[in-house]
Amino acid sequence: MNWGNGIVVVFVVFVALMATMVTICMKQDDLHLVTDNYYEEEIRYQEHIDKVSNSFESERKALRFDVGKKVLTLNLPIGAKGELHLFRPSDARMDRKIDVDITEKDVNTVNLNDLETGYWRVKLTWKENGKGFFEEKKIDL
Repeated sequence: MNWGNGIVVVFVVFVALMATMVTICMKQDDLHLVTDNYYEEEIRYQEHIDKVSNSFESERKALRFDVGKKVLTLNLPIGAKGELHLFRPSDARMDRKIDVDITEKDVNTVNLNDLETGYWRVKLTWKENGKGFFEEKKIDL
């Protein structure tokens, strides 16, 4: 075999390897973005920063998780309204959103027994007296 044939064989093997890798990557269907509307959420990021700073200023821990009971307690005042987002980074299909409306002091828990075990991020956004707040907690079920 001469140099010319060797170069052609290496080139053909390289092209075949690249075509195989591209085909495998294109057939994967379990790819999920963190969010579907990434650019719209980027524009609203300043509002999020304001909510986080409001939460730090209030010094209230709004989320408390009991590992043994798998219960999430919301420490919010009566009249607070918002949204609880249970976010699974590894699979967007498992995400859940729950509307929060605190009308009674004693009814402010969320049972997490029906969630899959693993790593979750709990994001709570709420309004209190016209002011927005945000708190996030990382939990492992």
